[in-house]
Amino acid sequence: MTPSSFSLLGLAPIVQRWKNLLLAAVALAAVVSTVVALLLPNIYKSTAVFIPTNPQTADPDRLVEGAKLELSGRSEDLDRVLTIGESQPVALYVIRKFNLYKHYKIDDPGTDVSDDAVLRKFTGNLDITHNERDAIELTFKDEDKQLAARIANDLVNAIDSVNQQLTLENRRKVLGLYRSRYTYLKDVFEQSRLQLVAARNRYGIYGLEQQGRYMAKQLIETESALRVAEGGGPGSVPGLRRALYALTHADGGNRVNIESYVRGADSLSMFTSRVADLQGRLVGARAAFETAEISLKSRVSSLYLVQKAYPATKKSAPIRWLIVVSSVLVTFGLSVLLVALLEIYRYNRTRFGGPAAA
Repeated sequence: MTPSSFSLLGLAPIVQRWKNLLLAAVALAAVVSTVVALLLPNIYKSTAVFIPTNPQTADPDRLVEGAKLELSGRSEDLDRVLTIGESQPVALYVIRKFNLYKHYKIDDPGTDVSDDAVLRKFTGNLDITHNERDAIELTFKDEDKQLAARIANDLVNAIDSVNQQLTLENRRKVLGLYRSRYTYLKDVFEQSRLQLVAARNRYGIYGLEQQGRYMAKQLIETESALRVAEGGGPGSVPGLRRALYALTHADGGNRVNIESYVRGADSLSMFTSRVADLQGRLVGARAAFETAEISLKSRVSSLYLVQKAYPATKKSAPIRWLIVVSSVLVTFGLSVLLVALLEIYRYNRTRFGGPAAA
């Protein structure tokens, strides 16, 4: 036998000489792989498809004001959702909710070894990727197709919840600011209103514009009547003088008089303007606070769900015929390689070391 006999073409005689052993190895591999393939459980996968929204456009405060919810294909939004979906807190939440320790037949839950085992099993069954259409595909695999669909949908809800929590704390702080502003304006408004009432009682002014016109009219009529009486006309001069004095002086006995009006007009004007301004700001602050409170209690999804996960209609794994064919081909290749090496060994012994062993 020459060295050239061990080329690829030279394998045919070797296979022919060892065909019985090769056939036996291939048959054994086919039988074993068939048994193993039949014993493997069916694996089903369920996929949910969703698109993340921009958290700013999903802010309920902006939606109440008429802003539109906008889908987002921004890389930062996609990366954030992928990071949340692959995070350990989300995984542990789903593991505890569906009691996957028992489902995966892992004993002693709560220990480091069991926690690590269930996490590795869970993450091995989870696949969350960004597809070419700027959507997120979340796929979960399990032997139970109903459970796989429930876990996939619950993972989407968990991602949505965590994504909302990123802005929830800031929104609580904003709500606190709205509440503080409303409370402050309410207290200041009440103080200013009481000051306005006290000023009206002090100066006898209950309506600046109307009262001013009324007193001007009364002053003109009283003075005219006094002049007529002083000229010999009808009317009591002393009485008209007292009436004129009471109308123009604060100590004349009239609660409504020009002196008090003049002294208090500026103060009343300032108090009235301040109370009106505070009232408008108070109404606006109350509306803003109520809107923020409603927004905080509402739950606007931060994800646009394109496709909900449904139970699979057929298994995704194992591909049993492929397992059997692969096992047979691998076994045949290794067997041929083994007998070829054995033939080379025998040839070398014959050539350099004497007769080969039978």
